[in-house]
Amino acid sequence: MDLKIGELARLTGTSAPTIRYYEDIGLLPPPHRAGGQRRYRDDDVRRLTFVRRCRDFGFPIEAVRTLASLSADRDHSCIEARDIARTHLAAVHRRMVELRALEHSIAELVDAADGACSGGPGAECAVLRELARPAR
Repeated sequence: MDLKIGELARLTGTSAPTIRYYEDIGLLPPPHRAGGQRRYRDDDVRRLTFVRRCRDFGFPIEAVRTLASLSADRDHSCIEARDIARTHLAAVHRRMVELRALEHSIAELVDAADGACSGGPGAECAVLRELARPAR
C-alpha cells in the first residue's frame, strides 16, 4: 500500500494537519517520500489508528507516546499499559467530580436567575450581576 496523506487521513478519520502534527512531535515516524510527497504504508495506517484511538479515549500525548512505545516493545509487560490506563481512568473520575460540581453551581446560578429575571436590559440581568459578584 502506498498512500498519500489525504488517503491516510480518510482511512483513519484523521485530518492531514493532525497527521503532520503527530509527525512533528514524533508520535508518527517521518514518512518516506516519493516525488516530494509523503507516502504512507500499512504500518503507518496501524500506527495512526492506534494513536487516534488513544486520543479518542482522551489519553494525553505523553501517555500515547508511552503506550505506542510499549506496543512496539516485546520486553515490557502489558501491566505497564494497564497502569497507564488505570491512571487515566482515575484522572477522568476526578474530572467528572469537578464537572458535577460545576454543573451544580451553574444550575444554582440559573435557578436564582429564574426568579429574578425580568427580561430587561443586560445591566439588570441577574445572571450577569451574579457573575460579577466576588466568589463566596
